Parts: sequence; structure tokens; C-alpha cells
Amino acid sequence: MTWPARSMAETLALLTAPGAPFEMAEIDALGRSVRSYVRTPPNLRAVFDASRNFGDRDLIVYEGERLSFDAHWRAATAFGRALSEDFGVRKGDRVAIGMRNYPEWSICAWGALAIGAVVVPLNAWESHTTLSLLLEDCGAQIAIVDGERFERLHHAQPGAVPLIVARDDAPPGAVALASIIGIPENYAALPEAPLPDPALAPDDLATIFYTSGTTGRPKGAMGTHRNILTNLLNTGFRAMRAAVRRGEPVPAGASTTPRRTLLPMPFFHVTGFHSTLLPAMANGSTIYLMFKWDTARALEIIARERINGLNLVPTLAWQLSDAIRTGTVDTTSVDTVGYGGAAAAPELAQRMREAFPNGYPGQGYGATETSSLVAANSHEDMMARPGSVGPPVPCCDIRIVDTAGHDVPTGEDGELWVRGANIVAGYWNMPEATAECFADGWYRTGDIARRDAEGFITILDRVKDMLIRGGENIYCVEIEECLASHADVAEVAVFGMPERVLGEVVGAAIRLREGATADREALAEHVRARLAAHKAPVVIDFHATPLPRNAAGKLLKRELKAALLDRMTHPDHATQEKHL
Repeated sequence: MTWPARSMAETLALLTAPGAPFEMAEIDALGRSVRSYVRTPPNLRAVFDASRNFGDRDLIVYEGERLSFDAHWRAATAFGRALSEDFGVRKGDRVAIGMRNYPEWSICAWGALAIGAVVVPLNAWESHTTLSLLLEDCGAQIAIVDGERFERLHHAQPGAVPLIVARDDAPPGAVALASIIGIPENYAALPEAPLPDPALAPDDLATIFYTSGTTGRPKGAMGTHRNILTNLLNTGFRAMRAAVRRGEPVPAGASTTPRRTLLPMPFFHVTGFHSTLLPAMANGSTIYLMFKWDTARALEIIARERINGLNLVPTLAWQLSDAIRTGTVDTTSVDTVGYGGAAAAPELAQRMREAFPNGYPGQGYGATETSSLVAANSHEDMMARPGSVGPPVPCCDIRIVDTAGHDVPTGEDGELWVRGANIVAGYWNMPEATAECFADGWYRTGDIARRDAEGFITILDRVKDMLIRGGENIYCVEIEECLASHADVAEVAVFGMPERVLGEVVGAAIRLREGATADREALAEHVRARLAAHKAPVVIDFHATPLPRNAAGKLLKRELKAALLDRMTHPDHATQEKHL
């Protein structure tokens, strides 16, 4: 069979035609005219209630524990009732969640969503200072945390927000989740009584996911029910597009075959919640969770549970590939290996084909502000263009513009702008940032991209002063401020340095004060003592003269990074390689 049997334009037309799975209609959402999928569920509560129909099928498997759809529905319903009746949570109130990927994360999130509350997922690895800041910023009515997060928050701001503790005995000043919904073994015996209907509208606020920005201050992206449910359909588009491109007939609807997905990505990322947990709830699939990523354990789970799909960051994909090359584990059950969230080398696609002989790689591009997917590449298209993130999903319009906001010709570089039903309502309590980033209905991604004649997008660089290490967003300004607080540091610029497995690591150019003696390890330890360990610089380039700046006084980071890369690639050019 000659591939592709159909052009991308023909494939898109077939999948979005009247009566097809991705049929669209022009609607008004948040005062913007956008295309919306006709078959989008009305709200997340509808997905939650329908999930109970999957009965005793496993929804979440965590370290040997198995939570069925029915037991999950009962526990989440009991928790939603307690939020309403015992804690006074009303529609629109914020309910924060800060914990590892325990099954209770999903129970608490869906219980809150079902009564119309706004779920605020917290990055569980942040410092107590940042966690406290986010709780204050969103005005959380209550927070559900695990023991680790309780210790951080309780010592930082005791009593500031009522805390419910999951997976641990409740210390003084908190309520144990088990005292509300019981223990996992008894979830299936909880009452069947459904919750009152909160009369949710598609454009009602559902979540606030905190994201990063050029200033380093976290911004709360306000996701509506429509935003998130639009992404639900986007997640099913990639595989269907590949099938139709091969010449297969257009399916009548989404596949009803339950899938088994291994998820090491946290639920507090949109990939974990919007693109994995929500589709599992809607499609009757099973998610496998781990307390902590371990490559050998992951391979055991893949073989034992006959995992079909993997949702990874490139770092973990490389690790699995390396382990499979030296082992004998059975990976034949895997048909899809998705990765994203960080830069991925084009050769990773071929490595995935070799590691998973019955699987195809898939790469997605998106952001918190786009409710996950904007573009997707997979299957044969991924092998043909491994450096591309694929064409846009059907509901998204894109523009690639120059610095004046004018569209650039096909094949030229510019900033990527996106419009669609998946674009969030803006930033919580940040009207100026909202106006700047969401002008005229277009979300300005801050990413430099190029689009070819068939619509495939390649992401080239980021305008934003941010780097991504193994899927984790890192604010350069935050690290710069931390390093600048060291008594020996006169000037500092922080930027991402490419690394094969992690995508990027933290690099820094530093000029020390006269007579200072701080070395690389002392400066890295200074950061580790104040910020999360993964934010510590891995590469430090010491400068004896002032760092270069432009006429406005801004540091020329690209120039610093390029010079450092040149010296690392060509040591004969270097005069300072001993400092790296």
C-alpha cells in the first residue's frame, strides 16, 4: 500500500464533515467566535456521571491497588457532598489539590468538579513559599494535600487555609480524608446517592492551572468546561487521522475498546489531567500510576499489565529505550508511545519504533493556556517528519507572525499564535497579562515556529525567558534572583542548555565580585538550598568582564548561550573550559 493514501487536506475534510466524529460548528464562547466540536459533552459533570457505567472496570491501578470506575464515582460523590455540606464549598469556589499521583487526587478533583467548584492543581514539588503564594492567589476555600505537602504548608502558614490530608493520618490542625470517605477497600460500599446538579454551563470556570511566564511569577490559567472538553476530542484525533491517511474508512465514532496507559506525568500538568485522566474517564480506560518513576519497574508493569499506551516526557522515553536495548522485556503490547512537554531530538522517534515493535511514536504540542493539544504528530507522519509536532488539531486556527504581528509566508519563522475553543479564559486576577497574551482572541504562545505547505509545524525556539527540563517548566528569573542573592555574585544570566535526555538543563553565565572565591558547586548548592533541586545550574560559565547587554540594558542571553555552546562543542576555541 502506498502511503499516504489520502492527503492531509482530504483526511481533515473527511473527519470534520457533517456526521463525522469531528464535525464542527461556529459558536460564541467567552465572547469569541470559534469552531467547536458538535459532539463535545456539555460539561465535566456529565463525563463524571457517565463514567459510572464502566462499573467494575479498573480506572486507576496504583502500586497494586485497583480502583474501579464505580468505586471512584462513589468516593468522589461522597467527597463532593462533604465539600458542600461540611465545608461550605459552593459553585465557583476554589478547591486546591497538592499531592503525588495518588488515586485520591482523582477522587478529590472529580468530587469538587461535580459540585461546580473550581479545581486548582498545585505543583507538588514546589517550595512551601510558592505553595502558600498559590493558595493565597487563587483564594482557595480548602486544600487537599498529602503528608509531605501538609508539612510544608502547615509550617509556612499554619491555619491559613483548611487542610484535608490524604494517605496519612491527619496531624493536629487538619482533617483526614479517610474520615470523610473511608478507606479504599470500602469505597465500593459507599452510598449511591448522586449529587445535586450545579447547573454548569460550558463556559463556566472549571480549573486554574498555574503556568510560567517571562516574569517568573506563576500565572493561573483559567480553564472552562468547554476548553477542557475540547481537548478530550483532540486527544482522539491523532490516531483517527493516521488511520484515515492510510486509506481506512472514517470511523463512526470514538473507539470503545478500553486501553491501558502507563502515566508517569503528574496530574497537576494538563497532559496528566486533560489528556490522560479525562479521556480515561470518558472512554473506560485504565491508568497505571507509580509512586516514583523507576525504569525497571515501568518495564515490569508494561509486560505484566500488557500496557497499550505510554504518556511520557522525552527524558523518560530515552530511559526506556536505553533499558530495552540491554534487556529482554516484552513490549509487544504497546501500540502508542506519546511524548511531549519538552524538546525532543528527531532520532527519538526511530528509537521508539525499535523499542516498541508494534508501536508508533506520537508527539504533541500545546500549553496550559491551550488546555493541552494544539498540534499532534504520530504514526507514519511522525516517522516521515520526526522533527515536527504535526498539523494543528481541527478546532485550532493558527498564525505565524513577525514582530509587528503580520503573518509570515509559509516556510518562514515567526511567533505562533493560536485561536480556538480550547484557549483558556485568561489569567486569574491578572488583567494586564491576559490582555497582552490573549489579544483579539489569539493566544500568543511565545514560541518561534515554522509551518510547511502541508500544515506541519516545527517549533524552533522560545521567545519566553523559560526553559523546560524533562517536562518541568523552570523560570530563569527565579534562578537569577536566587543566584544574585549570593554575596559573591555580581551579575548573572540564566538560560537553557541542550541535553539529549532531559531536553534542557539549567545553564548560567556569572560574573563574580572582585576577590570572590565561590565555585560551581557552592553556587549550585546555594540554589538547591532555596529552590527545588532540579532548578540548580548544571553548567556555569564564569566571566571576568561585565556580561553583554543591549542598549536598553537587557542581558544578551542568546549571545551568551551561543558562545558557551561553541566553546563546549569546540574546546580548542575555549579559554575558560576549566570553569564549565
